[in-house]
Formats: sequence, C-alpha cells, structure tokens
Amino acid sequence: MNDWKAVCRLADIPVLGSRRVARPRGMDVAVFRNDLDQVFAVLDRCPHKGGPLSQGIVFGTSVACPLHNWTIGLADGCAGAPDEGCVPKFACRVEGGQVLLDPVELATHAIDLHPPRSGPGASTGPLGDQTFEVQAPHSA
Repeated sequence: MNDWKAVCRLADIPVLGSRRVARPRGMDVAVFRNDLDQVFAVLDRCPHKGGPLSQGIVFGTSVACPLHNWTIGLADGCAGAPDEGCVPKFACRVEGGQVLLDPVELATHAIDLHPPRSGPGASTGPLGDQTFEVQAPHSA
C-alpha cells in the first residue's frame, strides 16, 4: 500500500466548504468536507464548462458548481440528471484529524487535462463555447 500524503488537517476545511491542493503537474484537486465530516476529493473543474468546484456550495454529498449550478456528486464525481458528465475523483481518507490523499493518484491522475480558458479566443479550445459569426449592423 502507498504511503498516503497528508494535505491538511480536517479542521482546515470549513464545514460545507473546501480547500484546493496544488499539484506540480495537472490541475488542482478540490477537497470537500460536508456537515457529517465526510471528506471527498475531485479535480477542481466542473465537467460542464470547467468552473472551479472548490468555490461551489456543498450540500449533503454534492457540490453546486458556481458557474451554472450543475450538481456534482462528490462520491462519484458525476453530474446529477438531467446534466451529464463526470469529473475525476481522488481517493482520500482522514486519520488522526489529518486529510490524506493517495500520492500516486496526485502525481498521475488526470494530469493531461487542461484548465479552462477565458477571455478573447477562449471559444477555440476544447472547453470553449461554439463560435458564431457576427454580422455588422446595416447602415442607413
């Protein structure tokens, strides 16, 4: 079994809140705590438009994405119906008040995913919106 990596204390995560864990490669991991002190870890990116799940509202075993209010299940990383899509999840546990993540997963899991883009030109990437042609208004 791998030596698990301590990322924070349980008390460092607010009840119904989260913390982000930076990785040397890949996007951050969001670690969540619910009102029953259950802890979950998923990639900090909504499967819809890439919103930062760590900034969402935690309720039960789910988080609401702050961008478009998609509900993401923290136990499985999947969007609630009628929405579709999943975000990668990470194994985590709590021992002696410490939140632990699997170091192999931290180093290898979902490192090929890119952060969402915003601003000019964002619509050309895999997470960007569809591009539409805009016609100039007619002059009189």
